[in-house]
Amino acid sequence: MNAFEKHMAALPAGTLNRRDWHRLALAAAMTPWLGACAQAQAVSSSADAAQGPRWQSDPFSLGVASGQPQPDSVVLWTRLRITEADAAHMAQSVGVVCELFADAALRQPLRQWRVQTDASRAHSVHVVANGLQAGRHYWYRFVCGSATSPVGHTRTSPGVNDAVDRLRIALASCQHFEQGYFVAHREMAQRDLDLVLFVGDYIYESTNPQYMLRKHEGGVPKQLDEYRERHAQYKGDADLRACHAAHPWVMTWDDHEVVNDYANDLDRNYTDPQVFLRRRAAAYQAYFEHMPVRLGPDANNASQMRIHDRMAWGRLADLWTLDCRQYRDHQACPDPMRGGGRVVVGCDALADTSRTMLGAAQEQWFTESLTRSNKRWKLVAQSTQMSSSGVNTPLGRSAFTDGWDGYPQARARMLGSVAQAGLKDVVVLGGDVHMNVAAQLRVQPNDERSPIVASELVTTSITSRGLGEKLLAQIRDSNPDILHARSDERGYTLLDVRPQGISAQFRTTPNPAKADGVLKTQAQFQIQAGVAGVQKA
Repeated sequence: MNAFEKHMAALPAGTLNRRDWHRLALAAAMTPWLGACAQAQAVSSSADAAQGPRWQSDPFSLGVASGQPQPDSVVLWTRLRITEADAAHMAQSVGVVCELFADAALRQPLRQWRVQTDASRAHSVHVVANGLQAGRHYWYRFVCGSATSPVGHTRTSPGVNDAVDRLRIALASCQHFEQGYFVAHREMAQRDLDLVLFVGDYIYESTNPQYMLRKHEGGVPKQLDEYRERHAQYKGDADLRACHAAHPWVMTWDDHEVVNDYANDLDRNYTDPQVFLRRRAAAYQAYFEHMPVRLGPDANNASQMRIHDRMAWGRLADLWTLDCRQYRDHQACPDPMRGGGRVVVGCDALADTSRTMLGAAQEQWFTESLTRSNKRWKLVAQSTQMSSSGVNTPLGRSAFTDGWDGYPQARARMLGSVAQAGLKDVVVLGGDVHMNVAAQLRVQPNDERSPIVASELVTTSITSRGLGEKLLAQIRDSNPDILHARSDERGYTLLDVRPQGISAQFRTTPNPAKADGVLKTQAQFQIQAGVAGVQKA
């Protein structure tokens, strides 16, 4: 009797509903199929894979993942983790078979793909599973020689013109491995979700002994192998692996996937741009090797990799993922001794209308597609807080130059295009600031004469420590557009998107996130269709 059948046998007759089916499927999906019967099934359906390596250790210890769902396709991912003992008996190129099923019990096989992988891509595997049906759930696994991966669950998005009554999203960001445990991912894995939306700082290159609960392996990564090891350590977390296996992910990045506060080709140390771009290329390659994304680094320029994208969820929603790092102008009014973001007052460069957070090409692409969207909801996922968080001082208003306050003219252009197009259902989703934020968005921040044109929801961090309450109180007092801001708890945001409105729950646990932490609802907000702005639920 397999895991799925055991769960079925334990349930009283007539008790199954849709959520039960999902959880039963998830229970089966979380169990590696390593028994003799499952191995025989894999061998009989994938004879070539069975002729591969005889593994001494589990090559699928980093788990499986899926992402970027479309109506007819989804990306399926794994990476072989190869020990020195196994490497000594392997060929340079290894064949991996990906198997797709219509059911959690793996009794209804649908398709197979055979993929070759090698050390040049860290033995990662990306399968674009196409030819699928819209709005369907699927299960998948990988087979290589004597080893079989855990089973993952994924789904395709609805057809672009399908009437859809619901989209359930877990919004997450900022998971510093050292500063807490990934209990938020544990809860997300058990939720009945359509997708996980991760908006940046998947890994951290930095360390801070003051807040350490567990330790990074190795030093600060700068080379490709070092970034690979950092990603592998994060994927070694069981709760993160479970969340990847349970749901498809849609992703963008922020700075810590490379280095803190980098802007385009410049880091905080004013490293020669050519040297820094080589480091960025290594970080981007390692990111691609460990994520369920379609496109890797540019073949002609390894330091470039497109992460911004747009997807539709039937007629209910369009979802954009924006890149706020790769193309941006350098931070304004920098400290000559130390680059990156800082708090400034009286910085004339902030008024420069040519400065951009997204880069001219991405900004034009986004503005055009946003204003042409005919979906009910326009969800804009980007890495940070868009509403102003400056503080009023005797010398003038402060601005943190690494966030949208450091690019106010670019923010005004974006929100001005929303106002000019008469769009009412634009919701900006962010992370980065390690606090939950619900805010109104205006072309002129905090000015009641400037109409509210969009809503903002920012999720707190999975683990990363937040601001102190004294500074946060000053931010709240100086920004009436912010309805809610708390930085003392960790977690994620649960979004329920329906035609008539969006509900948001800030799910949190006290800082730091402990291994046995339990999440609760810190606050709830709602957004009514046709009415710009956030309301307390």
